[in-house]
Amino acid sequence: MARFVITGTGTDIGKTVFAAGLCGLVGADYWKPVQSGLAGNTPNPGRTGHLPDVHNADTGRPHAARVAPQHLPRPDTDAAEIARLSGARLHPEAWLLREPLSPHRAAELEGIEIDPGALTPPDADRLVIEGAGGVLVPVTRHVLFADLFAEWQIPVVLVASTGLGTISHSLTALESLRARSVPVHGVAFVGEENEDNMATIGQLGAVKVLGRLPRLAPLERATLAAAMRDNFDPEDFR
Repeated sequence: MARFVITGTGTDIGKTVFAAGLCGLVGADYWKPVQSGLAGNTPNPGRTGHLPDVHNADTGRPHAARVAPQHLPRPDTDAAEIARLSGARLHPEAWLLREPLSPHRAAELEGIEIDPGALTPPDADRLVIEGAGGVLVPVTRHVLFADLFAEWQIPVVLVASTGLGTISHSLTALESLRARSVPVHGVAFVGEENEDNMATIGQLGAVKVLGRLPRLAPLERATLAAAMRDNFDPEDFR
């Protein structure tokens, strides 16, 4: 099965674009467990902050990812960008939050509590899961995204910049993942060519360098697909 978690060394690294490219490269579904920053979209009619629960018949726990494949993303979400750039089958977010903040704080401001136990990945053979921000972003006051990754035991691809500061940020993220026994599949870089930074992270981090995605203009489905084919080996994601 080609199932991967996409996380980053921080915010605005390029995770969503890489996730879209990977979905297109391997024909994977996409799921983002928690999406924040939807203040202008009034995303949650009815019960504030939480989509209607979809229950897993086996466990009875909320399992938003088991809904039908015709899910249409809400505007200005990462899922909408994934749809634009890859056409991947989407699984709906478990939580949609209004404020552009870490999920734990965005949820608090809406007076709701995220249940990490309800964040169960969908049963898809080919799946790309995108976390929020960096490795240690809080889901709640007690659970970080890295803790979820450890529970899921799905291989993680760390998305990192090629620029200044990336060595420390990347090595810190890798140490945080390994301290929790998270399986690390490799590092994917986004940005201008910087062979020494990439090689240094690969060497000191004892991690596979999967490739580098350049910044694309225009950023469209065709240009992204071509860049992924040119810079990444599909066999690395089988």
